[in-house]
Amino acid sequence: MSRASSISARRPYGLARVCRVLEIPRSTVYARRERASEVRPAGRPGPKRGIVPDEVLLAAVRGVLAAPLFHGEGYRKVWARLRSEGVRVDKDRVRRTMGRAGLLAPQRPGSAHGPKAHDGAITTELPDEMWGTDATQTVTLEQGTATIFGVVDHCTAECIGIHASLHGNRFEALEPIRQGVKEHLGNYEKGVALGLTIRHDHGSQFLSRHYQDELRFLGATASPSFVREPEGNGVIERFWRTLKEQLLWVRTFRNVEELRLALQDFRDLYNRSWILQKHGYLTPNEVRSKLAPRQEVAA
Repeated sequence: MSRASSISARRPYGLARVCRVLEIPRSTVYARRERASEVRPAGRPGPKRGIVPDEVLLAAVRGVLAAPLFHGEGYRKVWARLRSEGVRVDKDRVRRTMGRAGLLAPQRPGSAHGPKAHDGAITTELPDEMWGTDATQTVTLEQGTATIFGVVDHCTAECIGIHASLHGNRFEALEPIRQGVKEHLGNYEKGVALGLTIRHDHGSQFLSRHYQDELRFLGATASPSFVREPEGNGVIERFWRTLKEQLLWVRTFRNVEELRLALQDFRDLYNRSWILQKHGYLTPNEVRSKLAPRQEVAA
């Protein structure tokens, strides 16, 4: 610091004089000299605290996939399940890790007509404002074709009720409605479902006088969807796809009674554990619990 020389004395200025002129404490100069003389270790800095090593992340991903509640889940749901287990990691890093290991789920082909400006789906703000109902079919080994009726809440995506029968008539179609009313609305009595809308297609079971009279008795409003527009009841259509991929296409059933038991078990598992991306990766049961205070205020 004192390399400048005095012209008259022809020698370097002393440290004390330089510090006095610059108004710098000598202790500061000594401290800087000491830091400059320190030998710093060579090499790259270590990993940041909290970063999950690649091998640990891959093992955690394999653990989620090895004991799945549902098969074929994509990287977003794997990421959500990791977070629920306390593994904090970026979603894109999970995708890259699964991609390198060949663990990504196959992509479904897109529509040949391209994306729609609006998918036609009806969503509601609170549970029990609109239930969507529909029917599908499967085959049992001993009794042949069975019809499955289901009801799904348009807000929470909960399976409200599900039922299988050899006879896909109007009486059987009401069974999942009865299940949902008893569980979520109280006693099965006149006017208990006031304010509830039942969305259904133009199937003969749903348009029958007996079915419509039953809805009026409960106080519910019938809402037929548009012809050839299943998106208008898209929540139940999405549930059917999940049910088929996770149960109907991977298991066989001896008879309708065995099918009914499997459907009830799947309903409970789905409501408890299926992850909904549109609700921030909550399950249907969690969505209902989250919205319950708002529902009470609205009532």
